[in-house]
Amino acid sequence: MSFKSLGLSEPLLKAIQKKGYETPSPIQAKAIPPVLEGKDVLASAQTGTGKTAGFTLPLLHLLSSNSREQRHRPVRALILTPTRELAAQVYANVKEYSEFLNIRSTVIFGGVNQKPQVNKLSQGVDVLVATPGRLIDLENQGVLSLSKVEIFVLDEADRMLDMGFLRDIERVMKLMPAKRQNLMFSATFSKDIKKLAYSILNNPIQVEATPENTAVEVIEQKVYRVAKGKKTGLIIKLISEGDWKQVLVFTRTKHGANKLCKKMISDGITAAAIHGNKSQGARTKALAGFKNGSVRVLVATDIAARGLDIPLLPHVINFELPNISEDYVHRIGRTGRAGASGEAISLVSADETTFLRDIEKLIDMKIKVEILEGFEPDPNASTEPIKPGQNRNQGRGRGSNNRNSGKTKSTSSDRNKSRSRNRNNDSRR
Repeated sequence: MSFKSLGLSEPLLKAIQKKGYETPSPIQAKAIPPVLEGKDVLASAQTGTGKTAGFTLPLLHLLSSNSREQRHRPVRALILTPTRELAAQVYANVKEYSEFLNIRSTVIFGGVNQKPQVNKLSQGVDVLVATPGRLIDLENQGVLSLSKVEIFVLDEADRMLDMGFLRDIERVMKLMPAKRQNLMFSATFSKDIKKLAYSILNNPIQVEATPENTAVEVIEQKVYRVAKGKKTGLIIKLISEGDWKQVLVFTRTKHGANKLCKKMISDGITAAAIHGNKSQGARTKALAGFKNGSVRVLVATDIAARGLDIPLLPHVINFELPNISEDYVHRIGRTGRAGASGEAISLVSADETTFLRDIEKLIDMKIKVEILEGFEPDPNASTEPIKPGQNRNQGRGRGSNNRNSGKTKSTSSDRNKSRSRNRNNDSRR
């Protein structure tokens, strides 16, 4: 199958050829035809399989086919993403694929001065890529209107809900015409996501490139059982002795990312941290350095688990396992992209035992376990999982053991508070 056989226009085929692509990926082959037919689509695929082109290419084809000469171009397509980094990446794809089309596009997100974004919007754009916070902010100011939107794309829909964006999504929906084409793309689809999807989409076509919630098969997964206090020494040993040049490391907290990054630098490993408390400029600089090789290790929280396109990334390390099993799939999906091989390593302490068991249940496989001499696990350590963002010695007054014993996941209240914090960090100004 070729891109031409999918029915895409010549200007798009020219742009695709310029990028060096010859054949569509499975998700592109399945999603592009129904989108071109004007149908609503609910698409699920693993990260690194080309989801972005799966909606960008047919969207641009439809807009260019139905172009109208207007003095001021209204927003005709809205692509909503959960994070700034993903918004910037999707916009870059839109720009590349529309190189030979009479299509204007721009991206808006928080954390940066809004004036350049406002200036761009005032000139008129056909395609707008946005994060929810800045989009609603500028709409409230009367800077933009969504009353002419013909195609709405909700990208990384499950991450949107994880970060507490449901109300923002509902608000954005009310700003657009009821009659429009809707597309939802994501790596996974929980029951909650499907419920949301069917409240938004109209008789959707559901396409799926791989079984839901499975880890990328080409990734070699490994667990090192290790004492909590020996994790830093182990990760530095692995990176240094393995002479690894490009390593993406995930921590559970922003403080943990900063602390680990500082320790690596003191040990002679060039490293940078990326998380919600970093300014947009710092985040962009860190990611650019990681891609060009001047930064050897990028230490990140789960803000970087979605959407970051780092070609041929060989190593991903979970310094701490995520308490939400699906996030493990997104994390390790940063490697093994586009058919390349990759390695995903997890450093697991006693209090992460429950998280590991939940992950293995989700991906339906047992992950190979190793123990390195000098970095053995603590046989006396508790296997009780701690709450996200809480240290083992905090919040453990009398009676707290009974109240928390047996719980393997954070409470609904905890998650809502966490998601609210993430949302404020990642999309508001």
